Amino acid sequence: MCTGHGWLATLAGVPSLFRRKSADLVEEPVTPVTTDEVSAARTRGYTPAKGRETPKRPGAGRRPTAPARPLTKEEAREQRRKARAEAAAEFRREGGPRDRGPERRLARDVVDSRRTVGTWFFGGALIVLVGSNQAMPPIVRLVSNIVWGALALGLVVDSILICRKIGGLVRERFPRSGERMGSLYLYAIMRSITFRRMRAPAPQVAIGDKI
Repeated sequence: MCTGHGWLATLAGVPSLFRRKSADLVEEPVTPVTTDEVSAARTRGYTPAKGRETPKRPGAGRRPTAPARPLTKEEAREQRRKARAEAAAEFRREGGPRDRGPERRLARDVVDSRRTVGTWFFGGALIVLVGSNQAMPPIVRLVSNIVWGALALGLVVDSILICRKIGGLVRERFPRSGERMGSLYLYAIMRSITFRRMRAPAPQVAIGDKI
């Protein structure tokens, strides 16, 4: 038989056994998961659950732009007409390659600052052509020939005066100019026999202005 002291020792060991097991059953503290960590996990390998709409790419669902329809004959003709009008207006303002250079600008200003016989030349030539017809009376044909001679002589004299003035100004203002004077004189004469409103580039000086 066990003694009283043996039972007491056995009973004393029971509570310690239960206390050890209770300590082992205590759960570890749970670390809370933040929203940023969940989002990062989804970003690395996230596949939408079944039954949910797959996200669309930007621009998805947009219809491709339809190609421009071909122009009709009337529209193409109108487009060409506008292009020609714009080119003519630009040429009227700026001129072309032959109009570039300070010497050419000076020659234009000299011609545009005066009244020239050449502007009357073609109108007078038309009158002479009509008056010289054999059906006209002799006096009319004679007057027409006199007018024609006067116009031709006036054109020659006026052209000489224009060229002399241009030559003097070019030598004074552009002493090292490489411009060929014969080409410059012809350029000025051709401008002088063109009606003022039809000159290109458009005149930049008024009649009577000092050059």
